[in-house]
Amino acid sequence: MATIEHSEIVKATPERVFELLRRVEDFADYSDLIRSIEPLGENRYRWHVRAAGMDWSFDVEVTDIQAPYILAWESLDGVKNQGRYHLREVDKGTEVALTLTYEIRNRLMEKAVNKAARPLVGKVSRQILERVEARLNE
Repeated sequence: MATIEHSEIVKATPERVFELLRRVEDFADYSDLIRSIEPLGENRYRWHVRAAGMDWSFDVEVTDIQAPYILAWESLDGVKNQGRYHLREVDKGTEVALTLTYEIRNRLMEKAVNKAARPLVGKVSRQILERVEARLNE
């Protein structure tokens, strides 16, 4: 599995940041690459993403919620992936660290995705956190 990590400082308390990150279905409002997220019930969601010139759909389940510090998920189908937000209070607000691991079994797809994944995940993570911060300042 490949691992991608990204972190940013959001100028707000962990409680306020976590409150928005916990609303998984709103992530489509925070990134141009996330087309939509459908709630399926029981902490499960269907994500529709457009990345690397392809459309991706996968179901995820939120597996760990430790407000206001941890939010973790894993895929149930589609692209095998696991992600985790870890929030930590710092002097200027909250450090939000994302760790994402994924596995693609098709070698041709894997090459294309691996080349594009780091910058795409970084872009999506930056967009999400910038828009979360903007929403907190409204």
